[in-house]
Amino acid sequence: MGSIWGNALKISIFGESHGGGIGVVLDGFPSGILFDEDFVLREMDRRAPGKNKQSTARKEADLPKILSGIYQGYTTGTPICAMIENTDTRSGDYKDFSTHPRPGHADYTGLVRFGGYNDPRGGGHFSGRLTAPLVFAGAMCKLYLKTKGITVGAHIQSIAQIQDTPFDDVEVSAEQLEQLRMQEYPIINPLAQKAMLAAIEEARLDQDSVGGVIECASVGVPAGLGSPMLDSVEGRLASLLFSVPAVKGVEFGVGFGFAEFRGSHANDTFTLTDEEKVVTETNNNGGVLGGITSGMPLIFRTAIKPTPSIAKPQRTLNLSTGEVEELCIKGRHDPCIVTRAAPVIEAAAAVALTDLYLEGYGYAQSE
Repeated sequence: MGSIWGNALKISIFGESHGGGIGVVLDGFPSGILFDEDFVLREMDRRAPGKNKQSTARKEADLPKILSGIYQGYTTGTPICAMIENTDTRSGDYKDFSTHPRPGHADYTGLVRFGGYNDPRGGGHFSGRLTAPLVFAGAMCKLYLKTKGITVGAHIQSIAQIQDTPFDDVEVSAEQLEQLRMQEYPIINPLAQKAMLAAIEEARLDQDSVGGVIECASVGVPAGLGSPMLDSVEGRLASLLFSVPAVKGVEFGVGFGFAEFRGSHANDTFTLTDEEKVVTETNNNGGVLGGITSGMPLIFRTAIKPTPSIAKPQRTLNLSTGEVEELCIKGRHDPCIVTRAAPVIEAAAAVALTDLYLEGYGYAQSE
């Protein structure tokens, strides 16, 4: 089972949604990095459930308990282990899903893969609850990346068909990313935010859900990280981004828009700044060329599917009888998980960039 990721930095995520707790181990994290507890807790709070009508009613504090790897306020260089207790579970809401798999969920595929021995409560290890330890890992990696002048941030590009103002893929700044991080809803255009929240409320009242897109940017990333072909920056990031349960699509730079371009429009022309730094006039490739970072802002977007657990009656197959039956899902679920997804996507990017940076430059500069 693949719950370990990374090369120079390895992370292992453990636990189930309704088990005693969930957590993460970071192996290979550099020593001497200041542990900013306020920053880490703020990152955890951005993802935490139960804060508004756009979120599940499940309330979890998501307070990480540090078991190892941090001493006297600094990372030690040994494995960092953090655990988060599950304190608000209603496992009875999930008792029938081993015979009545929910549409859009991993109930059936998990049953087949593990021969019926997997924990189905709350989605078990397939649950979006497991993104909480990923956010902790991402917060730690953001603290490391900050020492290298690298900032990671994101905004809600769209919900349903409502679009936010996109990032300027050449001029996006660390200051803008920090400002978005402080907002309850990381959205650039206030009018778009109002329309998005209305669309979510409409879906909620209709016992349904909506999806959207998160646009993420990393600035200060040096040129030369990554490798061509089978170990590209895009591949490394995508492998971690697709570990987020609701992510169903990833594109870098213009992405699928390249299909509509001519080469003369798609290519990013190189030039020198007044400080004699090599940059490109445009950033259609999203800061990556040949699988290697170009030094331009790293820009990508992830498609987040609508929450599959909805109150509206659906149909499913009764695996015991072979009959198709009506299914009414109980429990507490988000009408839109996009509003809580930005810190998760940022976390995946931060972990991947830390791994790439350590791989490219080693640990000497971190100690």
